[in-house]
Amino acid sequence: MKLAIIGASGFVGSALVEESLNRGHVVTAIVRHPEKITVTHPNLTVRQGDVQDANTVAQLVAGHDAVLSAYNAGWTNPNLYDDFLNGSETIEKGTEASGVKRLLVVGGAGSLEVAPGVQLVDTPEFPAAYKPGATAARDYLNILRKNTSLDWTFLSPAINLAPGERTGKFRLGTDQLVFNEKGESTISVTDLAVAVLDEIEKPQFIQKRFTLGY
Repeated sequence: MKLAIIGASGFVGSALVEESLNRGHVVTAIVRHPEKITVTHPNLTVRQGDVQDANTVAQLVAGHDAVLSAYNAGWTNPNLYDDFLNGSETIEKGTEASGVKRLLVVGGAGSLEVAPGVQLVDTPEFPAAYKPGATAARDYLNILRKNTSLDWTFLSPAINLAPGERTGKFRLGTDQLVFNEKGESTISVTDLAVAVLDEIEKPQFIQKRFTLGY
């Protein structure tokens, strides 16, 4: 498949690039700073692009089988909420304008439920520093859910998304957090990439959100 990966130089995006290439897919890595992509591969093309412009996004992703968005406006960005929301909506609109039907967005864990009707981002323990980004991801998911023309999927990772080994062994969920036997919600970024590519190759969550954890 031909995959366009937005935010390909980031923590999640670079894992998506590696997993995609290892599976034999043809990858276009779309980034703000191409020099941050140090990987070279015959199936990898690096393109510079501004995701705040829908026409640019449409031009960059046209002709691909799917768009994977690992877009992050930056945790230290003082305008994080607005930039994340605007960028995510622009990626959605640009993908739609390009004629590509498949869009998979990696969002945040904040909108997952810790108890019926209680989302993680609304709990007292949720770190204030992450609240703008988590709230933006939740609000964007509500916007994306209204899109009936794209074959979209929204992936919320576990609370603890960290470097780690690729095991390929994890459990999937939908709107509730997945906890292990110790009560932890955790996943490695490499296994997150496995779940993303599994969903792209064999879709289970068209126009739905899913999550995962060990």
